[in-house]
Amino acid sequence: MPRLVYLNDQFIHEEKAAISYLDLSFQRGYAVFDFFRLVGNEPLHLEDHLDRFYFSAAELRLPVGKTRDELKQIIKELLWENEIPNTGVRLQLSGGEYSNGAEFISPTLIISQVEFTPPSLSMLEEGIQIISYPHQRQLPQVKSTDYLMSIWLQPLLTQKKADDIVYHTSGLIRECPRSNFFIVSATEKLITPGDQVLKGITRMKVIQLASMSGMVEEREITLEEALNAKEAFITSTTRQIVPVVQIDGKPIGYGKPGRVTKDLMRELRRHCGIESE
Repeated sequence: MPRLVYLNDQFIHEEKAAISYLDLSFQRGYAVFDFFRLVGNEPLHLEDHLDRFYFSAAELRLPVGKTRDELKQIIKELLWENEIPNTGVRLQLSGGEYSNGAEFISPTLIISQVEFTPPSLSMLEEGIQIISYPHQRQLPQVKSTDYLMSIWLQPLLTQKKADDIVYHTSGLIRECPRSNFFIVSATEKLITPGDQVLKGITRMKVIQLASMSGMVEEREITLEEALNAKEAFITSTTRQIVPVVQIDGKPIGYGKPGRVTKDLMRELRRHCGIESE
């Protein structure tokens, strides 16, 4: 059965959904998006994702054109029509058809339901290897569709046989292309960068959970500090928590997922109602 997509005030079959080549998402890469996952057929952390979606749109001066309640009703209808549990929903808003590049006459709103690939069992149990790269995203507080650097760096990932990249500027850790970055100090304090990063929803939930039982800090992390951390991990909507066991070829801690990371993985799954994948 063909799935439906919501495109500018109408539900349409996915294969027929199309936007103009003049759309600013194509002409200038000017668009924001958000993505949340479903547990069964129920949205996970929907209110938090809508908060961020409206924030990103406002930062790019893009009118959503729908109230929060209208958007929630559209999402509800889309999920009911498609009936594809345990998938994800992507909200995307662009400046619409290009005029003079400064006026958004009719922004393009797309809401679609998509599958995603969760981390493999080996990633969760054995951890991943990442490499560092000097880069700072534009408007990092905004969840934009700009993944140019991430895609451009894919050959380097392959060459280094790494699983992901962590950006840094002047030796200060920022974030991964699609994830936030955490370390665990020798005193088992949880630390994550607080500036010049996208503050992810999963990041926020991990901070809340960790604050109940231990110390959490949002502050600058140097690349050297990360390399000498006791543990490290990344967080995102699709991945939840994935342990990092090596950065730039150097083992983190004992080179395997640590106790704090594994405890948080279990707590987050319980909190979200997500079974092992």
